[in-house]
Parts: sequence; C-alpha cells; structure tokens
Amino acid sequence: MLFDEKQIILKDGRTAVLRSPRVEDAEKLLNYITKSCGETEYLARYSEEWNITVEQEEAWVNRLRSSPDTLGITCYVDGEVAGNCEISFRGGMKVSHRATIAIAILKDYWNLGIGSAMFEELVSAAQNRGTEIMELEFIEGNDRARSLYEKFGFRIVSQKPNAFRLKDGTYRSEVYMQKYLREIGGVPSPV
Repeated sequence: MLFDEKQIILKDGRTAVLRSPRVEDAEKLLNYITKSCGETEYLARYSEEWNITVEQEEAWVNRLRSSPDTLGITCYVDGEVAGNCEISFRGGMKVSHRATIAIAILKDYWNLGIGSAMFEELVSAAQNRGTEIMELEFIEGNDRARSLYEKFGFRIVSQKPNAFRLKDGTYRSEVYMQKYLREIGGVPSPV
C-alpha cells in the first residue's frame, strides 16, 4: 500500500515529510534502523543483527509498496530518515478484523510529535480498512512508548514473561496491547 505524502510541522518548528519509503532510500533506511536499534534496548533486535544488504532492503521496500495488506510510513526530516511505522492487516476469515502495528524513531527526533503524527495515520488507515482491533507489542520498561500507545487508546491485555534476554543477561517481558476501534460483541476496548 502507498501512503500519500504529507507534511507535518514538528514541535521545534521544522517541517517533516511522511511518505511511503522508496527504493532509492534503501541505504538510508538500513542506516536508520541499525542506528535506532543501537540507541535503545527496547527494539526487538540489536544493531549488529541487521546484516542484510542494500539489495535485500530494496526488495523489502518493493514488497511493502506493492502489498495490499501492509502500509509503511517513513518520516523524513531534512531529507534524512527520522523514523518509520507500519501497519499489517491480517488475512483469513478468523483474524481479518485485526491489524498489527510497529514504530521506531531515532533518539534525536524524540519529543517532536513524530510518533503522534504517525499513530494518527495508522489509526486512520485501520479505520478506513474497517479494522476492529489494532495490536502491538513492546518490551517491558519502555515507558515512553507505553505512554504514546496509551495516549492513543491502547490498553495492556497480556504479557509474555521473559520473552527477551538482553546482552547483560537480564530478561524482559513482552507486553501486548490492543485498541478497539469499535465495540465488539457488546464489549468495549479492554481497560
């Protein structure tokens, strides 16, 4: 799926552009995700685990752009990748009412409104698709992310203990959240 380009004004006054990633940005996208994974313990991979080639990233961008069930949005500030997000709509009769989302933003761009702007677009895409439940997971202790998710109406519904083992040997739970876009079977969004 493709996202129509949109400009947003950041809290520091700069203009950012939200748009679908392009093949010519593959190297920038790789550099961004590698850097992002090195800045925090709260992403699912460490930076050294990103060992794919630019050609493989280009193929991923092409699949993303042509998929009818996935929407990727990348935020560019001054021509550089500042963050990205994705919503994957599920197929199949039993789970097509659900969509999974993910987001990451470089530390230099935290607290500028990028996360909120991208979440607004993800929620809008889900509503337009007729999605009933949005889902996400985060690593225990990521209070910044949790605050953003709760701001948009996501609620914790379960945890998977010890799902992540960090380099220092400590374990963290994976926290699962949902946001109901409408009441389902008389049941409102989980609290």
